[in-house]
Amino acid sequence: MDREYSNSNRRLEDKMEEECGIIGIYSPEHTKNIADLTYLGLHALQHRGQESAGICVRGEDRFKTYKDMGFVTNVFDEERLAKMSGQMSLGHVRYSTTGSSKLVNAQPLLINSAKGELALAHNGNLVNSDEIRCNLEKQGAIFHSNLDTEVIAHLVAHSFKDDIIEAFTHSLQQVKGAYSIIVLTEDSLIAARDPYGFRPLSIGKLGEHYIVASETCAFDIVGAELIRDLQPGEMVVINEEGIQSNYYCERKPDSFCVFEFIYFARPDSVIEGQNVHLARRAMGRHLAREMEIEADLIIPVPSSGISAALGFAEESGIPYEQGILRNKYVGRTFIQPTQEIRDLKVRIKLNPIQEIIEDKRVVLLDDSIVRGTTSKQIIRMVREMGAQEVHMAISSPPVTDPCYYGVDTSRRQELIAAQYSVEEIAEHIGADSLAYLSQEGLLNSINTTRNGFCTACLNGDYPLVGESDKFAFE
Repeated sequence: MDREYSNSNRRLEDKMEEECGIIGIYSPEHTKNIADLTYLGLHALQHRGQESAGICVRGEDRFKTYKDMGFVTNVFDEERLAKMSGQMSLGHVRYSTTGSSKLVNAQPLLINSAKGELALAHNGNLVNSDEIRCNLEKQGAIFHSNLDTEVIAHLVAHSFKDDIIEAFTHSLQQVKGAYSIIVLTEDSLIAARDPYGFRPLSIGKLGEHYIVASETCAFDIVGAELIRDLQPGEMVVINEEGIQSNYYCERKPDSFCVFEFIYFARPDSVIEGQNVHLARRAMGRHLAREMEIEADLIIPVPSSGISAALGFAEESGIPYEQGILRNKYVGRTFIQPTQEIRDLKVRIKLNPIQEIIEDKRVVLLDDSIVRGTTSKQIIRMVREMGAQEVHMAISSPPVTDPCYYGVDTSRRQELIAAQYSVEEIAEHIGADSLAYLSQEGLLNSINTTRNGFCTACLNGDYPLVGESDKFAFE
């Protein structure tokens, strides 16, 4: 598994990034607009990955796949979508945490084996991928990408189980890690979550169409109704016989990624019965009670800090202002050739409003600090606009440890909270004070039916990875 990133600009970003978003659709009949629905779902999931996009459709006894680098709107147009009709579809948007950013690593992945054709799309990260890949290569498997998804595909192809669904079940029982995965066989759509439930996956319905997607916002855009979330260790098979559910392995302690609620998921999505926006507002209220700051304005760092800043303002009574505007037409910033131009990257995206900020005691609220580079530049800009005081409030605990479950975080030595105290971080980023939400406040803000969350990036308590595995990430 290649853990080097080909896009060096990624190291300039100061956010944790999710790996990808997936969506699958099953229609009882051949549907002309199935690719259109998949496209819209991927558009709603674009925040989960902006490097590549792909759609695979099963129709007229064959699979048809198209994928390319770039945003969904750049990869697909009406003419291309019109050529993709069928009974089942599978879509994927990618932000690479493993495997370099190139077309060969774009998904969905289509393979042909003795068991038939198979299309796969996956969200997460396998911690035993290297070991399995090595064993498969000894058996003659030839890999064309760095994807964990291809490891699963080869396991299916090499399985001694003749039935493709049984082969897929047997394959998942051999892998360890975080994954939500959707697979198209020649006659079925299969969806599964790992036994810890790290990554999200939900089932919805639009008329007679069944839809499985990473987030419920993909249902909203096409007018589908949420049925429920897949459970950890659950596999769902959808075909002409309807929808069948079974548990392919023993369920482990609930370990849903808490950063889905902090940052990854769209605010309008619902996870385990909890609206994400309302959870973030609750985080802001808890943070206001813990921080107890005197200030004139609470200003969110757009757009990730908006929900929590609203909750902070409600609880504290400090007026909420959108004192920093975001240029919504800026996508990924280009790789800048000089440090001088690189320092302007934040200014390209964010612009403080002097008339709101000048002579005010300001609380800036953001969801997290990873390396501290962006926070430092934003605080400098706000001071240049004449702020009397600048206090930083973070609606999550400090990020102290890297993630091994499908999230792009720095190595531990690059995480600012792993190296410095809160007071030292405040001095480094130029804030008059810095406050983080406690882990207790964070978990009390999330009202779901789940019993547990993965908080490894906040406290080093890894649900799955052993000490020997960690060293590879140090």
